[in-house]
Amino acid sequence: MIESLNGMHETVNYKTNTKLRLYDNVQSEDYPNHWHTPVEIIMPLENTYSVAIGSHMITLQPSDIILICPGVIHSLQAPADGRRMIFQAEITMFSAISDFEAVISLMSPALKISKEQSPDLHRQVSALLTEIASLYDSGHFLLESAIYSRLLQIFFLAGNSFAGSFEHVGKGAAAHKEHAEKFILICQYIKEHCTESISLDEIAKIAGFSKYHFTRLFKQFTATTFYRYLNQKRIEYAQKLLADPEIPITDVALRCGYTSLSAFLRMFKLMNQCTPTEYRQMFLSYPSS
Repeated sequence: MIESLNGMHETVNYKTNTKLRLYDNVQSEDYPNHWHTPVEIIMPLENTYSVAIGSHMITLQPSDIILICPGVIHSLQAPADGRRMIFQAEITMFSAISDFEAVISLMSPALKISKEQSPDLHRQVSALLTEIASLYDSGHFLLESAIYSRLLQIFFLAGNSFAGSFEHVGKGAAAHKEHAEKFILICQYIKEHCTESISLDEIAKIAGFSKYHFTRLFKQFTATTFYRYLNQKRIEYAQKLLADPEIPITDVALRCGYTSLSAFLRMFKLMNQCTPTEYRQMFLSYPSS
């Protein structure tokens, strides 16, 4: 359920003293296009549930699981009756883990896990979600740590599963693993150098591929283009800078690698459906607990 919506931005009302929220949701209510900073995991328990991401409508059967990445615009449609688990968690602290960004890239914008297509992954993730639900109201003094340890395990399982299935025509499993590891490092390099003037030619050379070959493999690995990925990392960095009201918007643009303020404003609006000023206002009004 959405308790606080400002335009399309949902402010999540977390459990006291945590950055976590879990709903045992039985409401027959549709939710319009919206986005939020936490990751969202939905698992129907009774009846179906529908999630729209862009032009894609995803129907979830009971026990199907969908992980929706932070910042992704989505809408929800509920049947006349049913029940589903909806779990939201802030995951900015995971960005300090060197390969976590690559895992998010593999999943983005959302990842559906079903028993039919990924039985082992589904079994493990479903069990972890059940543990999270049990812990949420347990009153355990290490509740947040216990839940985050299981959430990180979910990301590890999802990333490991999909990196292993990274396809490269004409090569065997060893090449799959080699390319997956290489592109994890490339994603990390882009994140660390996104504020600099880096080009597709430069990154392809670092990766050891021709520009054409790199472009194809990068999109296969991240489901987006190099330049869009670069801009995503720049805008994510901009969001961190905007948390400081003392930094002028022009300085934010320059520090994120944009030489044109208009280009920064256009890209920020494209990525977040709001201006940097509007985002800053929403961030500063965001509850601290």
